[in-house]
This record gives sequence, structure tokens and C-alpha cells, in this order.
Amino acid sequence: MSTPDELADEVADVRSLNALAEAWRTAPDGSRRFVPNFDPRSGGTSSRVLVLMQSPGPQTIAAAHTAICSEDNPGPTAAAFRAARIESGLARNDYLRWNLIPWEILGRVRPVDIDEGRHALETLLKVLPVLDAIVTYGTAALDGVMRHLTLDEHPRLVPVIAAPHPSPANGRHRAEQQRRSVRALRLAALTHRL
Repeated sequence: MSTPDELADEVADVRSLNALAEAWRTAPDGSRRFVPNFDPRSGGTSSRVLVLMQSPGPQTIAAAHTAICSEDNPGPTAAAFRAARIESGLARNDYLRWNLIPWEILGRVRPVDIDEGRHALETLLKVLPVLDAIVTYGTAALDGVMRHLTLDEHPRLVPVIAAPHPSPANGRHRAEQQRRSVRALRLAALTHRL
């Protein structure tokens, strides 16, 4: 449990990130869309590792206005990620968990969603000054990061480590999936020591 002073620091570290989330809540057409807030227990803007999933999941969406993108969220995806993160040794305050596409996606992910997510990622990377690595979970997150690196004029180069998405829907080879998740996070944790 955090002390009041630690919580104040945690909240201050995500204040600018939550301002980004608020900006993303308005779609280009002026409509509002669901975007959770950032986890105040994460590394915030001081994060060395960015963990990217695809988009907010059903449990996060169900939390509505109180939603945050966190390993503490209910549901099997968050639980699987949290177990892998703990086993990997990656400290909670060393990473930031987020989604390539920050808003809720209805239906299948389309190329336009990944492209919009790529632009959101570019904005997010600008406020993470000490970032050493990105860990992507799933093909949409990996595709978005690779599109950022190969299409943006001046991309920020950091190591990218891909792991399978920890969703129970991705159930084949569960033991391998967990092992790859742990190793990806462990490798990311080591990058700032190299």
C-alpha cells in the first residue's frame, strides 16, 4: 500500500499522461470515445519499459469512468500479465502499461485503427524521456510499433520485444505463452543496464 506522499508522487507522474488520455477521448469527428486513465502505481513518465497491448479490454471498458489501464484490473488477461511481470522481476514502477489503440474498438481491428494508434504512440513516446524498451503483446501492438518505426519521419529507436497476447482467447500453448511473456519482460528490464 502506498503512503500519502508516495501516492502524490505517483499521481503527479501520471498527470501529463492522463491529459493525453483526455485528449484521445475526443475522436476526429468530435464524438467522445472511451479511453481509460493511466495507472498511478506505474512508472508514469519515468517508465523505462512501455508494455503495449492492443486496445482496452472488456473488463476495463466495464469500469467506465473509473477505468485505468492496470495489471490490477479484474480478468484473466490482467492476471496473466501480472503473474508474468512479477516472475520476470520487472519492478512495477519501471514500466507503463498501455494500449497501442487507446480507445475502445468495436469489432475487428482495422488498418485505420492501427494507423491511428501509431499516431497516438508517437505522442506518448514524446512524454517518456527515459524509455529503454517496448514490449508488445499481440500482433496489432507489434504492427503498430513497427509502422511507427518505419513510417514516421524521425522515430525514436528503442528495442522492441514481442510476446503473445496473454488473453485466454489465445489459449494454445499456454505454458509457452507464459514463458515468452516472462522472458520478454525480463529482457526489457535488462535493457537499461546494457
